[in-house]
Amino acid sequence: MSKVVLTHGYFIDEDAKEQKIMRPYAPLGILSISAFLTENNITNEVFDTTFSSRAKLSQYLLRQRPQYLGIYINLMTKPYVIQLIQEIKANAALQNITIILGGPDTRYNAESLLKANADFIVIGEGEQTMLELIETLEAGNYVPEQIQGLAFMKEGKYHQTAERTKVKSIDILPYPDRSKIDLNQYLSVWKKHHGQSSITLSTMRGCPYTCKWCSRAVYGLSYRRRSPEKVVDEIVHLQTHYQFDLIWFVDDVFTVSHKWLTKFNEAIQARKVKVRYECITRADRMNDEVVQLLKESGCFRVWVGAESGSQKIIDLMDRRVEITKVQEMIQLARKNGIETGTFIMLGYPQETEEDIEATIQHLRKANPDHFTITLAYPIKGTELYEETNDIQIRPLEWETTTDRDIDFNRTYSRKYYKHALSRVVNEVNFYKFYTQQPLSIKTFKLKVRVVIAKMGMWWERRKTTSLS
Repeated sequence: MSKVVLTHGYFIDEDAKEQKIMRPYAPLGILSISAFLTENNITNEVFDTTFSSRAKLSQYLLRQRPQYLGIYINLMTKPYVIQLIQEIKANAALQNITIILGGPDTRYNAESLLKANADFIVIGEGEQTMLELIETLEAGNYVPEQIQGLAFMKEGKYHQTAERTKVKSIDILPYPDRSKIDLNQYLSVWKKHHGQSSITLSTMRGCPYTCKWCSRAVYGLSYRRRSPEKVVDEIVHLQTHYQFDLIWFVDDVFTVSHKWLTKFNEAIQARKVKVRYECITRADRMNDEVVQLLKESGCFRVWVGAESGSQKIIDLMDRRVEITKVQEMIQLARKNGIETGTFIMLGYPQETEEDIEATIQHLRKANPDHFTITLAYPIKGTELYEETNDIQIRPLEWETTTDRDIDFNRTYSRKYYKHALSRVVNEVNFYKFYTQQPLSIKTFKLKVRVVIAKMGMWWERRKTTSLS
C-alpha cells in the first residue's frame, strides 16, 4: 500500500469524440511526478483512468486509502475532478485523504478549487513542489508558507506562496515512469485503430512564443530543453522496453533551435538509432536545412501551425508568421517526402467570411496531407480570454463546465460556424479528391455537403443581418 497515489481523471469511454479518433496518449505529467518522487524515496502508485472508469477509481481508493492523492487537472477533466473531491470528502472512509491538485487548470482557478475542498494546489512545475509538500507534511512540519508554488486555505483565507523557480536544467529530471501504467494498452489501441502504435516523448518545457489563444499556465513564457544525448537515451530506453512504431514529440515547437536539432540528428546517426517520429513546428523555424535534418533524424510527419489562412487573423492572434511562409514550408516538406499537417481555428474575434474564404484558399494552396479544425474558445489566463471577457454570451456554472463551453459574441452566430466548419472540411477535401477522382461518388457527395454548408452559412448570416 502506498501513501501517495497519482491520477488524472480522464476516461476515454466518456469522450465520444476521442472514441471516434482513438488516439490516446499516456499521462506524461503524472508519470514525471511519479518518477521524481520515486527517485527521492517517496513510494507512490499511479491509477491511470484512461481505460478505466469512475467506479473502479472509487473502489481503488477505498481499497488503498492513500494518505495523499495527487490529481492532474485540466480544462477537460475539471468537472469530474471537482465531483471526485466532493465524493472523497463526503465518504467517512476517505475524508482524511489529503488532496493535492496540479496541472494547467490550477493557476487561474486555485482559490475556487480550494473552496471546492481540495487541500493544496500546486501552481507551475510540479515535481519539486510535490516532493517538498509531502516531505513537509510527513515530517509534521506544517509550514506551507515556506513552499514555493503552492496555494492553500488557512483560517478561511486564501494563501498563495511565491512562484516556484523553474528547473533550469531539465536534464536532471528522470524519465516519466511509464512502468507505472499499462503502456501496452495504449500501443494496442493505436495498432488496432491506426495500423501503427505511437508513444509520446517530451524534449522541452515552455514555449517562447506569444500566441494569444495559447495557455502558458504551467511553464510560462520559457524555453528549456533536454540535451539531445539525453533524448536519444530515452528513445533507446523506450525501444528496449516496448514495441512501438512511432514517436510523437509533444513539444510545442520542435525545431525552435536549429543548433539543438543538428546535435539531435548527429546523436541519432552516431548511435545508429532508427526511429520514425512526428512533431509540431512553426514555418518561421523551418528552411531547407531544417527539413533535411528532420528527414535524416527520422521525421515522417511535421505539423506546421497556421490557425488561419487570413494574414489579418494571424496578426490578431500574435502568431508572428507570414501565411505565404506557412504554405511554402508545407510544400517544401512534402517535396522532400515528409508528410505534413496543419491546424485551423475558425471563429476568432473579428473574423469575417472573407477570412474564412482565405483559409479555404490557403489549405488548397498549401495542400497539407492532414489538417485539424476547431472553433476558437478562450482559455482562462490567456490574452484571448481577456479580450473576449466583456463579450462572453452568458455566465456558466463553474463547477460543471469547462473553458471549452465559453462562447462569446463573434462576427456570426454559433450556428453559422457549425456550417462554416463543415464547409471548410468538405470543400478542401472536395478539391483534393476532385483532382484524383473527378467523377467518383465520394467527390459528388463532398460537393453536395459543400453546397449545403454554404446555404447554411448564407441563411445564418442573413438572420444575423436582419436582426441587426
